[in-house]
Amino acid sequence: METLKQILDFVLHLQDHLNAFTRDHGVWIYALLFAIIFAETGLVVTPFLPGDSLLFAVGAIAANPDSGLSFTIACVVILVAAVIGDSVNYSIGRFAGERLSRRYPRLIKPQYLEKTHQFFERYGGKTIIIARFVPIVRTFAPFVAGSGAMNYRKFMCFNVVGALLWVVLLVPAGWFFGGLPWVKKNFEFVVLGIIFVSILPMLVEIAREWLKHRRSLGTKGN
Repeated sequence: METLKQILDFVLHLQDHLNAFTRDHGVWIYALLFAIIFAETGLVVTPFLPGDSLLFAVGAIAANPDSGLSFTIACVVILVAAVIGDSVNYSIGRFAGERLSRRYPRLIKPQYLEKTHQFFERYGGKTIIIARFVPIVRTFAPFVAGSGAMNYRKFMCFNVVGALLWVVLLVPAGWFFGGLPWVKKNFEFVVLGIIFVSILPMLVEIAREWLKHRRSLGTKGN
């Protein structure tokens, strides 16, 4: 429970924590960013780590010339971590996906895998790109792609394009909007808003499935 509180505090106060880390540890901030993005995209057991909100916060911090955080270096580090993370996740899924899913259902939750499979059924290979903007699915998409033996060259094309779009859209958004007085004052609400918008497609899909299930029960009842 204490760990969950710490994670929640870190996510809601990303800008403060990253600012403090940059001030205290200098260039090690890039190692921290790499580690978080790599773990969130490359390890199926850490889908709870910040992704979209982290990129926005990085852009907001880099906009301040006194922060010590380089916009360009941060973008490159995040991009490399995202591409490598997905590649490692794909390899894990390719060589041990089914075995890990059966052996550790509490860590690799079946409902997350099922939701990701639905994304693949609907969008095909483009899921790797779309998933970059959908928390949880982002973590499981490369794992499922590897488990389903998706062609590696095709996967890497989607992987690189998705990572580029993710970084190019979200980090500059933080750069341009993060410095606004209202955003600075209400950064926690902005983070929550980013998280909500990110998971909205998933919520819509869940609602549609629930309505479909309700209709099917009604039809059977009649």
